[in-house]
Amino acid sequence: MKNVYLFILPLIFIFYGCENQSTNTVATEVKPVKIMDLSSYSDTRPGRELNILFLHHSCGGHWMADRGHAKGENCIYEAHPNGGGLRSLLEKNGYKVHEASYGSIVGDKTDIEDWPAKFRDQIDRILKTDMQDQMYTDGSVNNIVMFKSCFPNNNFEPDGSKKGRTVQSAMEAYSSLLPYFREHSEILFIAITAPPLVQRYETTNPIKAFIKKLLGRYKNVQATGICARRFNNWLKDAESGWRSKYDLNNVVVFDLYDILTRDGQSNWAGYPTQNGTNSHPSSEGNSIAAERFVPFLNRAVRRAGLVANAS
Repeated sequence: MKNVYLFILPLIFIFYGCENQSTNTVATEVKPVKIMDLSSYSDTRPGRELNILFLHHSCGGHWMADRGHAKGENCIYEAHPNGGGLRSLLEKNGYKVHEASYGSIVGDKTDIEDWPAKFRDQIDRILKTDMQDQMYTDGSVNNIVMFKSCFPNNNFEPDGSKKGRTVQSAMEAYSSLLPYFREHSEILFIAITAPPLVQRYETTNPIKAFIKKLLGRYKNVQATGICARRFNNWLKDAESGWRSKYDLNNVVVFDLYDILTRDGQSNWAGYPTQNGTNSHPSSEGNSIAAERFVPFLNRAVRRAGLVANAS
């Protein structure tokens, strides 16, 4: 047994050294970013009615719903204990709200990797969707399309990994969307960053960690959070991020991830539920995000030219 420990301990030391080095390497790549400045546009309600379609799953449904006992289906709720009241705020500002979620053609499958095929193959249906699989019958179209992945999409694998989602693969997926959005310059597309994860327990036992590594089950928790921050920063970075070379005004990013980390206090959920164990945001977090989203949207529709900028 002593000989076994003499063999294992040096490997554990090497393993931990490599993991810490890897984490530090990722951390140095997360830098402050310059976000799009919308301050020159009015945040007052638009002067005309605009149709919004929101493609989402559970977190989006909670964000939209009023707070109360759960009422609704397929993640489109009238009320929910985690409700943020976004739908009501949007309607008060003159928007007509439409949704598609679980069980519908355009609302099902909202992971990062699903967006390219969805916007490539179903864009006409997206623009004409009223609710779930119900289509407009009066010739209406959606002037604004909001789309959001759910919190599991922030569970990144390390760069270069052959399995799962990496920051690079997520960047490639989003970059492939811009040509489709360019073809519909009259539509405002709003990418909503995925909510943060609750920080998971990371074993501090070196032997357990080493065994998990051998079995391919070890996850560097801190590196996962750093990767999530790096990707979501890239999405909103106006200088070198997702839209930095896109010259039209019909694509914006609302950073729900950052808001729900309590404005960057960590890389993890700042408003979790179920005593801090569930990544679904609480009503408090959703309400804060809803209050911030409406003025952001009012400015974005003016930047996109959907309504004139108020003087």
